[in-house]
Amino acid sequence: MSKKKNNDLIKETASNRLYTYGDYLNWSDEQRYELINGKIYLLAPAPSRSHQEILVELIRQFSIYLFDKDCKVYAAPFDVRLPEREEKDEHIQTVVQPDILVICDEDKLDKRGCRGAPDLIIEIISPFSGARDRKEKRNLYEKHGVKEYWLVDYNEKTVEVYLLEEKNNYRKPFVYSREDKVSVNVLNGLDINLSYVFKE
Repeated sequence: MSKKKNNDLIKETASNRLYTYGDYLNWSDEQRYELINGKIYLLAPAPSRSHQEILVELIRQFSIYLFDKDCKVYAAPFDVRLPEREEKDEHIQTVVQPDILVICDEDKLDKRGCRGAPDLIIEIISPFSGARDRKEKRNLYEKHGVKEYWLVDYNEKTVEVYLLEEKNNYRKPFVYSREDKVSVNVLNGLDINLSYVFKE
């Protein structure tokens, strides 16, 4: 089956139809997409330089710590499929591409990416994605049991950290600034130095 072109998909984002991972696999590689509850979201084709500098520095700090450990860190583009129950991959209606994710359960990894909730997700907020990251994705990650969710704001130079409580709700976020170090809750002993992340 030929892959759908961008113009067709842009039209479909306004439709009421719900899409699946089976549809997603047939879309063009020229544009990045996410599916949330069957609805298509177009992703920015090229992140800003500030976004990429922050992503690289965070990946650097996580990678050094995880070098000889079982958990793995990945950066977008990397598909995370979030099934509602035990449905087959082609029927899953939520597929996201977090900026950074950490996975400690190897059984969740396959050749297509990750099936199930990562242990930690980091989204770097941009004007294009900020509202969705703060509300829709926060609720989505909470619902699917992502233990730790970070929102990195490169304009404000802050990091909000949401931790999942026993009742599977995110507690009020801890907010950190560029002078702080952030202890990673799911990785005991790792402190992220924000002075390097938000380096002038």
